[in-house]
Formats: sequence, C-alpha cells, structure tokens
Amino acid sequence: MPIGKSRASKRPSGGSSSSSSTATLLVLIFMSVFGIWMLTSSSVVTPPRQKSIVHKETSHFDSIHHNPNLPQKIPSDQTATVFEDIPGDLPADALKEEDEHDKDERDTIPFKQHTEKLITAKNDTEKEGGKQAKDNVDMYKWELCNVTTGMDYIPCLDNEIAISKLRSKGHYEHRERHCPDEGPTCLVPLPEGYKKPIPWPASRNKIWFHNVPHKDLAKVKGHQNWVKATGEFLTFPGGGTQFIHGALHYIDFVQQMVPEIAWGKHTRVILDVGCGVASFGGFLFDKNVLTMSFAPKDEHEAQVQFALERGIPAISAVMGTQRLPFPYNVFDLVHCARCRVPWHIEGGKLLLELNRVLRPGGYFVWSATPVYRKEKEDVQIWKEMSALTVAMCWKLISIKKDKLNLIGVAVYQKPNSNECYSERKKQEPPMCKPDDDPNASWYVPLQICMHKVPSKETERGSQWPEVWPERVQKPPYWLNKNPLGIYGKPTPKDFEADYEYWKRVVSNTYMHGLGVNWSNVRNVMDMRAVYGGFAAALKDLKLWVMNVVNIDSPDTLPLIYERGLFGIYHDWCESFSTYPRTYDLLHADHLFSKLKNRCKTTVVITEVDRIVRPGGKLIIRDKSNMIEEIKDLLKSLHWEILLTFSKNEEQILSAQKSTWRPKTYTTPSSS
Repeated sequence: MPIGKSRASKRPSGGSSSSSSTATLLVLIFMSVFGIWMLTSSSVVTPPRQKSIVHKETSHFDSIHHNPNLPQKIPSDQTATVFEDIPGDLPADALKEEDEHDKDERDTIPFKQHTEKLITAKNDTEKEGGKQAKDNVDMYKWELCNVTTGMDYIPCLDNEIAISKLRSKGHYEHRERHCPDEGPTCLVPLPEGYKKPIPWPASRNKIWFHNVPHKDLAKVKGHQNWVKATGEFLTFPGGGTQFIHGALHYIDFVQQMVPEIAWGKHTRVILDVGCGVASFGGFLFDKNVLTMSFAPKDEHEAQVQFALERGIPAISAVMGTQRLPFPYNVFDLVHCARCRVPWHIEGGKLLLELNRVLRPGGYFVWSATPVYRKEKEDVQIWKEMSALTVAMCWKLISIKKDKLNLIGVAVYQKPNSNECYSERKKQEPPMCKPDDDPNASWYVPLQICMHKVPSKETERGSQWPEVWPERVQKPPYWLNKNPLGIYGKPTPKDFEADYEYWKRVVSNTYMHGLGVNWSNVRNVMDMRAVYGGFAAALKDLKLWVMNVVNIDSPDTLPLIYERGLFGIYHDWCESFSTYPRTYDLLHADHLFSKLKNRCKTTVVITEVDRIVRPGGKLIIRDKSNMIEEIKDLLKSLHWEILLTFSKNEEQILSAQKSTWRPKTYTTPSSS
C-alpha cells in the first residue's frame, strides 16, 4: 500500500483525546508526504508527451543495438511513434521554465523533517502489518547456486553445459557470453571472512584478501608489481607488465610522446584492452580520464574482480568472434600494453574492431613486445602490423623507448577523413557495406571491413567533442533540432532539460533523503540510462557510473560517450558480465516495468543481488504495483527497505543488501 494513504485510520480510536491525536497525525503525515513529493515531483509525474511521428532514418536514437539475424522482441513498424513507450518521462516542471519563487520554496523545504516523519509512519504500519510481511517472505524459497565457480559465479560466462558443446575454442569462443535459457534464481555465496570493502582512494592500493581470496595471480605477476599478497591484504603497487615502475610514469611518458593526447581535456574516455588488474585506468583518474577496462575470465584468475574491488571500472569481455558491446566512434583512445591479442592475423579482424569503436582522429597506444624487441617472432609481427595499419590508413605518429621500464611504445592515429581510404591502391581491408549498422554490437559477429568516417558537419564523428568538462553539459553539435527527443522536445532542449532535471532530483532527493551515505559509494550502475543525466549529475563526486542502455531501447549510448561518460549495451533478461559483489549502488529508473513482459522480475532481482555488495544500495523508481512486487522479493532476500515514497501510481524505493545467505544448495543440473 502506498505510504501516506489511510495510515492513521488503522490506528485504534478511543475517545475525543484519541480522535484529536489521530487528526493531528493525519495532518502531519499528509504534510510530510506532500513535502517529499514536492521535492521529487519531477521524477514521478509524467506530463502529456508530445508524440512525434517520423521515419526511422530521421531519428538520432532509434537504432537498436542487436544482431539483425536474431529474433527481435520489438516492433518493426518503420513509421511508429518514436520513443513513445518511455516510462519515467520528464514531468512538466522539467520541461518548462520554472517559476523562480516556487523553485526556491521547494528547494528549501526541510527534507530531513519530512523524511523522519515518513520513516516513523512507515515503521508503525510495518508493525501492524508484520504478519503480512512474513507471509510475503515465505512465498520465496532461496538456495545457493550449486556451481563449480562458487562465489565467483557469472552465469553467462560460466555456463559449463553450453561451453562443453562448442565446436571450437580457437577464437576464445569459450570466453564469450553463453547465457542459460532463463536466468538463474539461486544466490551466490559470500567468501568466508568477507568484510566491508576499503573505501576509495585507499582501495586503489590495497583490498581485503578475504573479499577476493585468490593468491595465484600474486605469485605469477608479483614481480611485475601487479598485485602482492601482504598479510590480510592484497596490495597493488601500481605496476603492470609494461610499466613495472608504476602507471603514473607510463601515463606521463605517453603524453610526452604525443602532447596532443592531453589527458583529461582532449582525451577523456578510453578503452583499455587486456587490462589485468586495471592499474592503468585506476591512475588515469588522477588525470580526469575515464577508462573502460576489460579482460577475459581466464587463467589470470579474478583480474577484473580485483579491479572492481579496488574501485576501478572493468568488465569481463574478450576479443573473440563478436563485436564489443559499445557503439562505433566513441573512444578517444584505445590502449593495449601486453594484452596478448593477435591483432595482425586473419585480415586484421580484431584490430578492425578497435577501428570501429575508436573515434576518428583518436589514438591507439600499443606497447607490446613487437614494438621494441628483435626476436624473430616479434620482428615478423611488427612487419605484419605495419602493413595492416598502413592499409587501414592509421598513421604511426610516434614510437619511442621508455628507458625506465625498458619497453617501447607506438602511438597510431585513426584518420579523420575518407581521403586515404579512396586513394588506396588495394581496397583491403574493404569498406563495410552501406547496410552494415556500425552501432549494432549485441551478439553481432566481427566483420573484416571498415566504416567510412562521417563527413557531414551534422554527423556524429565529423568533429571532436568539446573538451572536458564542458562536453558533459553542452548538447553535441550533431543533435538535430527537427527530430524530437525521448521526452518530446527538440533534441538539444530535451538533452538540457534532462540534465537540469537530474541535477535537481539528485541534489534535492538522492543526496539527503534515501538513506545513502555517498562518501561510501564508489562503483555505481545506472541500469536504464537515457541521456546519462543521472551520471552527469554525480560527476563531482568521487565515484564512477556504468551507464547501461538496454538493447530494446532507443540508442542513446553514443550521446553518453559524447558527454565524456561511458557505458555499455545490455539485455537485463540476461546476466551482466561482471563478478559478484562488485557494485556499491544500482539505480533503476522505470526499468522493471519495461522488462516485465520479456522476463521474470525474480530473475532480474536475483541478478541485482548477485552484483551488489553486502551493504550496497538499490534505488528504484517505478510504478507502484511493480515496486510492491520488488519490495516483497527484497524482503525475502533479507534486504533492508530503507525508505519508500509514493504518489499516485508511482513510487521510489531505497534498499540495502545484507550479508544473509541461505544454507542449502540447489540440485545440480543433470543436462
């Protein structure tokens, strides 16, 4: 039942004194709920949307990032209403000029008082409804996952049955995603001795061993200063295979080679391939650079889990047979130290994938052994790489030896025009066919081809973005005013309104009213990002946000990257490519009501429980009936419901995960 409705009427009445106190309580609760929703009204009141009927090719965001050969669950009507089914739209006050008097009055409401009254009323009701709450908990029977990977279980990467049926593993097919037909509803056990993670920035240098109890990597890579086992800690000296004397020296060395890289200004969002424990990306935070690091789940046990436990962004992924889950032309720079990727083979198929995601004019930094060693194999690889990069029109702009680390670094630049492509004597690698969608990347096979560089001034990729931090708030040059945006206004205005909206909601509500201590929050995920406004509103905090754009949603992920933020395509009916216990806070704005017709809510909440750390938070904004269902699920999982707000048919829920785990295991699958 929505908080604030008929709450006092449940109290026993006994005479005039009791009636008077009841009336007083009614007034207090009404005022508190009204005050709260004055603050949060911009999140749950949906305005009349302006419907835009346009053809698909005129819209910025109607591309769906999927494999066109797979069955689709979305309508294919080419003249359908664009962006119509978007719950959580901006309310009227986010789409119009606010009355300054009303704005000032709302922003100065003593939020703490309203919150305290709301919590008191909530607790009273829960005492009276205790039996009902217990019945809801008893509806669900949870068990631990009975899998060989135990506490490190990633369902789509540890599907042993599917992997055993693969015809080949020569292209790392066994490291790619192979999801079960339906997501698991079992829980991942906690490591014995698990402790509250060490906060950032201390976590960059050390983590609790019992949180990620793996020592083999320290034995294998300790001499390269990746990670060392030190008593109850795992420590990270900041080194890597190619920068054993520390990432900061290496980072500065790269910029000295090519000053135009300008870390944190010109170069803001980068991709680190084969990242190890992600020290490169971890120290780039000091330069205001956001790094998407990835590595496979392989014999370098838990390397990505080490990174995330340290508070550094990373995902489990591999350069295999499929495109990476990112749009094209979005990364300012791609880095590969000794990433063990054979870029030169099979027509350069893997390097061509980097070409797809690298922004025109962007840089590829390569410091593998073929750059500087003279062994026969290295010399041959360098020869083949040189021929391939020339054929791809990449320009080798600098090659230099780092005398401290005794390595060499080569820096290439992708062309920012099509002139070189047309002048090649031999059209290999070939240009991609016109009907090949360069943004399509969800289970899409790799292609041996290159996409043309955008040449029109109104096309994304024809110009470099604004420098950071201006790019986070300024609408990109390529946002056309004619197609309407997701919330019904001309797209640049839509973008600006969304940013102002999320700044207000985060400042007025999220920072003070949801029971979240933001100083303890580092790893954040927005499970249904649109323009990235939630992440942008948090940009001044010492945290990072993984923006997830769902595969059946309008394709706004390129815009998120253009802002100097980052994210990934994903389908929440499947498991996310991360280890258990890796995020401090998950945010879901009208996600679950969008998913309910495609997959079970229980499956998605089970995945949320897998991803969130004990003590971590979940913030959900959705329809009331959806919130009530989720609340029952979370209670059955022994999560603490910190706060719920409700108005009309919408609610906000804030919850915290506990350390509870069931005692029994599921029955192993016999198939």
